[in-house]
Amino acid sequence: MKSGGARAEGVEGTSDAPAAGVPGERPAPEETRRYGRLRPGDRVAVVAPSGPAEPARLEAGCAVLRDLGLDVVVGKHALDRVNLGAPGPVRDDWHRLAGADADRAADLQAAWCDPRVRAVICARGGYGATRVLDHLDWDALAAASAASAAPKILHGSSDITALHATFGARLGVTTSFGPMPAGMIADVAAGMAAGEGGPDPDGDRAATLDGLRTALFGGPVALPGTHALRPGRAEGPLTGGTLTLITALLGTPYAPPPAKGRIVFLEDVTEAPYRIDRMLVQLLQSGWLDGAAGVALGSWERSGDPAELDAVFTARLGPLGVPVLAGLPAGHGPRQAALELGAPAVLEAAGASSGDLNPRPDGGVLTLEAPGGVR
Repeated sequence: MKSGGARAEGVEGTSDAPAAGVPGERPAPEETRRYGRLRPGDRVAVVAPSGPAEPARLEAGCAVLRDLGLDVVVGKHALDRVNLGAPGPVRDDWHRLAGADADRAADLQAAWCDPRVRAVICARGGYGATRVLDHLDWDALAAASAASAAPKILHGSSDITALHATFGARLGVTTSFGPMPAGMIADVAAGMAAGEGGPDPDGDRAATLDGLRTALFGGPVALPGTHALRPGRAEGPLTGGTLTLITALLGTPYAPPPAKGRIVFLEDVTEAPYRIDRMLVQLLQSGWLDGAAGVALGSWERSGDPAELDAVFTARLGPLGVPVLAGLPAGHGPRQAALELGAPAVLEAAGASSGDLNPRPDGGVLTLEAPGGVR
C-alpha cells in the first residue's frame, strides 16, 4: 500500500465533550483532522459492525469499489451470523448480527489499525454498532490515527452513526456518512449489470455513485434542499446522522458532543411522525441542540405523511431560531449523497424573511468546504 503522507487540514470546532463524570469518558480532542482522500490502488477494508450482509449483495458492492480502482479486502467475520441473545444455533426468523460483538469489534479495530488500509467501509447498517463500542481499544485506535498524517476514512450510514459519533469525538477525525456496499451500492451494481447503467430515469443511482466517489477521492459537495422550514444562513462543523442513533447514545459514554455552534444533519427511516417528534423532544430536553447553528434534514423514507413531518419539524426545530433546510438527498432514500461529518459546512435556507416559519418551495443548499491538501 502507498503510504502517501498528506497534510491533514484542521477543523476548528467546539471542544464540548459528553457530560462530565460518565464512566469510560475520554477527553475530546481539541482539533478535528479531516480524513485523507483516496487514490486508485489504495486498499480499503469492508467490515460489518452491525447487521449481517447478504453474500451476493456484499460481493456486488465490493465489485463497485473495485471498479473505482480500489484494492478491497473483507473482514474475517463479515459473513458471520448470530442472534441477539446467548450463543447457540442461529434462527433466521430472529434478528441477527454479523457475528459476536467481540468479533465485529475485532474486524473493525484490525482494519483501522492496519497501516496498509486507507479506508474502513462498513458493509451495511441494521443494528449492532452500539454493542461493539465497549469492545474497542480506544487507545489503540487513537494511536493508529495519530500515526498517520492524514487519518483514514470511516464510511457508512444508518446504524454506523454510533461509530461516526464516537470516532469523531474520541479520535478527533472527520468521517464519511453515505451509502454502503451491501446496501444502496449493491443496488447501483444491479443497475449497472442491466447494461449501460440500467434504467435510472431520475439519475438516483448515478448520483449516489458520484457522491460515493467524491467522498472517497475528493471533490466539492453542495446538496440542494427542497424547501426551507426556517430561512437563514449558518456556518459550522457538520454533525449528526441517523436520528435514532443520536438519541440512543445520549447519556452514555459515547454520546456525541453537544451541537452548539454546529450544523446538525438528521435523517431516519421507517419511523412514524410521533416517534420522530419524541426523539426531537429528547434532543431538546437533554440540551443537546442548545446553540446549534442550523439544521439540515435529509430523507425520511417510509416515515409517514411528509406534510405531517414538516409540521413536526417546524414546531420542534423552528423555536431554535436557526435555519432549517429540508429535503436533502441524503439518508435512506433512493438518492444517497455522502457527507463528511465534522467538516466545515455552510447552510443556506432560502426564504423571504428570517421570521417566516412556514415551509417554502425555493429550497437552499448545504455546502461542505473542500479539503485542503492531498495525500
